[in-house]
Amino acid sequence: MIELFRDVSDYCRLVIPEAQKRPIAIVGAGGIVDGQHLVAYRKAGLEVAGITDVDPERAREVAVRHGIPRVYADLDELLADDRVRVVDIAVPVAQQPAIFRAVVAAGKNVLAQKPFTDNPETARELAALAADAGVVAAVNQQLRFDEGIAAAHRMMELGWIGEPTSFTLSVNAYTDWSQWVWARGMPRLEIMVHSIHYHDVVRWFMGEPASVYAIGGRVPGQYPAGETRTQTSYRFASGSSASVYSNHMNPAGDNTAEFRVEGTAGAIRGTLGLMYDYPVGRPDTLEVFSSVAPTDGWVPYPVTQRWFPDAFIGTMGSVLDAMATGSTPRSSVADNVKTIELVAALYRSMESGEAVRVGA
Repeated sequence: MIELFRDVSDYCRLVIPEAQKRPIAIVGAGGIVDGQHLVAYRKAGLEVAGITDVDPERAREVAVRHGIPRVYADLDELLADDRVRVVDIAVPVAQQPAIFRAVVAAGKNVLAQKPFTDNPETARELAALAADAGVVAAVNQQLRFDEGIAAAHRMMELGWIGEPTSFTLSVNAYTDWSQWVWARGMPRLEIMVHSIHYHDVVRWFMGEPASVYAIGGRVPGQYPAGETRTQTSYRFASGSSASVYSNHMNPAGDNTAEFRVEGTAGAIRGTLGLMYDYPVGRPDTLEVFSSVAPTDGWVPYPVTQRWFPDAFIGTMGSVLDAMATGSTPRSSVADNVKTIELVAALYRSMESGEAVRVGA
């Protein structure tokens, strides 16, 4: 199995070649940038040329903490910096489209925080703008670069479980939503800002669904206005299925985060270590059972990286690789339009109480 796993581990490597590294500027100095983006970029040896934020003092604090040489007064000053080749947009969804348009108009490549918009119409507009401008544009759906998920996907690509027939993911955790002031009044919350990762991965593994059915719930007295528990079922034209259950209000402290992919020739099962004590986390676990590869029962794959912060190397590295080679980023904006369309369908289902067709 060591030799069989070599292909998988090579696929999951998060190393950016020196020749591909280019100066990055960041819009947004919030917790995710401070605690994850910048930690990952330092680990990968990337140069962050500067940062800006609506709160200048916050931007200065983050710049000092991470050794960033320049704090831009505003977005215009950032875009005027000719050294900057890539702009990392890391702000709440309501602010994303206007910044995205300005970055693309300036001819700079972009990595946009998820979700990069909250509606399919704007998603399609922004994707078209990036394509017309000839810039690389990707969305920070970094779960696609988490080692457990990425390794499972590569095993599936290699045919170890045959044709995929089912994808299931279940999370029970407690999330302190009060740490994000911007989330308090959002009427659409859990799927929009968290489970969008899981639904994006369902697409990555299973393709586009024919229809979806979603329900959402709250608990009495919770901090945010939006849903904090969701459950979704997928139906595919092939007869395959998928389900995602995400509960952020687990009162018992016995956190779990498990996923499973089944196919005609085997299965893969694993855990998402991040969700056991977010945001610190622990390594994922992953096991594979195959009638194609010589697994002789369930065989563990040795996961050594973490979703936070390591997977953030992957999303930015994918943009830099696309700039250098002409490849397509794993989480390109053009592909992510389909994820935004899926999220919209999930909310239509949640609000109507009925199964709905995706893209309809």
